[in-house]
Amino acid sequence: MASTSAAAAPGATRSSAPRKKNSFWESQRLAKQKQYEKQARRKKIKLDTLCVFTQQLSSMLEAGLPLVSALEALQEQTEHPVFQVIIRNVKMDISGGTAFSEAVAKYPNAFPNLFVSMVEAGEASGGLASILGKVAVYFEDTVKLIKQVKSAMTYPIAVIALAVVLVQVLLIFVIPVFAEMFASFGKELPKPTQWLIATSDFLKSYILYIIVGAVVFWIVLKRILKTPKGRRAKDVVLLRMPIIGPLGQKIALSRFCRTYAILLRSGVPILRTLEIVSNASGNTYIEKSCKEISKNISQGGQLSETIAEIPYFPPTVKHMARAGEQTGNVDGMMSKIADFYDAEIETTVDALTSLLEPMLIVFLGIVIGSIVMAMFLPIFNLAGVVSS
Repeated sequence: MASTSAAAAPGATRSSAPRKKNSFWESQRLAKQKQYEKQARRKKIKLDTLCVFTQQLSSMLEAGLPLVSALEALQEQTEHPVFQVIIRNVKMDISGGTAFSEAVAKYPNAFPNLFVSMVEAGEASGGLASILGKVAVYFEDTVKLIKQVKSAMTYPIAVIALAVVLVQVLLIFVIPVFAEMFASFGKELPKPTQWLIATSDFLKSYILYIIVGAVVFWIVLKRILKTPKGRRAKDVVLLRMPIIGPLGQKIALSRFCRTYAILLRSGVPILRTLEIVSNASGNTYIEKSCKEISKNISQGGQLSETIAEIPYFPPTVKHMARAGEQTGNVDGMMSKIADFYDAEIETTVDALTSLLEPMLIVFLGIVIGSIVMAMFLPIFNLAGVVSS
């Protein structure tokens, strides 16, 4: 009996060890799950993730899969942990009798007003699958446009950042070595060299204060730009910039026309459409214009009448909107305007990228070359300094 109990003791130890291990990983999983639950209400989901979700959901509904089953499948295959929790919660709400539009409206950071309104229109018309397909195409076009602009800005930002780092390294670490050598000459240095050494001394003494000041300035600027006056000032400044201004205006107009077209085509009421377009624009000019258009339409006016009085809209938009009203195809005309501006944006971005590359190379050469020349000017005059 003793031997039996002795033999059983190690077995009991071995059987209890996996339980402790499993309980540890289970506690870790539950802790992460709680963290994801907290983030579900405030976490912003990227548009490309939402685009893939909308495309897949539309395809599943078109194939005849029930909404709850489709959401369950998407929950399992979604790699984003917070979005997985959101989809699960939406699925549970729908299973409990809540409408799909009401369930997604609880997560405004994940599902924008456009998505919620389109779902409402789809539920009302019974064509949820087809409307979600239109939303997916809209999201896809928006993601494509954003990627085009970002890819065009990546190269110049990288070159400018490299130039800043190189200049800082030269001024803080290389120039002081030359300054010590020049100090032994005992003669006045050329003015460019003096300015360079003075700049180097200033950076060495105050570099930490400059970094802290830059960080504080950036934080304060971001907070200011979130205020109504700050957003308005930013849009005014950007619009007046030579190349960036027209490009930003085309992007805003393309988004306005495409959003307006897809909402109107899906049966969303026009005043509600203008409200959603205003919220989705991110541009104070478009927001103000939408309020004026909404006010005019509520008083019996037409879209083209108000657009004709707003300077922000070019003549192309005004004439196309009027033609759409005359033919009864406003959404189709708006969609064509958006396609036109998208093509112009692509052309402008390509031309801007081609133009920026040589300009940045010249800029980098001038900056680095000026520093090198200022460092070597005293060495070029070294023979005269030594002879004197």
